[in-house]
Amino acid sequence: MPMPITLRDTAIPGVLVAQTGIARDERGYFAEVYSEKSFADAGFSRGFVQDNVSLSRKGVLRGLHYQLNPHAMGKLVRVLQGSVYDVAVDLRHGSPTFGRWVGETLSAQNGLALWVPEGFAHGFLALDDNTLVLYKCTAIHTPESERSVAYNDPAIGIEWPIEPTLVSEKDQAAPLLREAEHNFPYAARTR
Repeated sequence: MPMPITLRDTAIPGVLVAQTGIARDERGYFAEVYSEKSFADAGFSRGFVQDNVSLSRKGVLRGLHYQLNPHAMGKLVRVLQGSVYDVAVDLRHGSPTFGRWVGETLSAQNGLALWVPEGFAHGFLALDDNTLVLYKCTAIHTPESERSVAYNDPAIGIEWPIEPTLVSEKDQAAPLLREAEHNFPYAARTR
């Protein structure tokens, strides 16, 4: 039997928090983390073409990443083990929330997922060792379209809950938002 999905809007229209049902008992838990039908019944319909998994230790920061059009990638992000602070930054030209961010703590315990639409940069900070993150993606990884923006750009002002202890050289070298290449038009679509 499909488990119900609840979608919650965030402060930036289009970025959504998804709560899926979790059945817990003395054995542990069972969760249906993605069902096309259940998500569609909740008003969300997107085609996913690639799943990615990453493993990180506490303090690892990954992001803020995105792919340029025509390879823009939406991500439905969920934590299978551990926890992260997950962030989306609006990069859509003409958007009333351009350059603003929203963040959500995702964990194996709370069962939340964050929908990061195309036109947003995405990143997360691992809050636990052995944190396992699953991303359902709407586009395939296209290295020549990869871009990033600085996770610590003061113009964006992300309030990370802990200080990052490990950031890749690539992410440390990411440009500030004012210097970053992005080509996303604003469209008011929310789901």
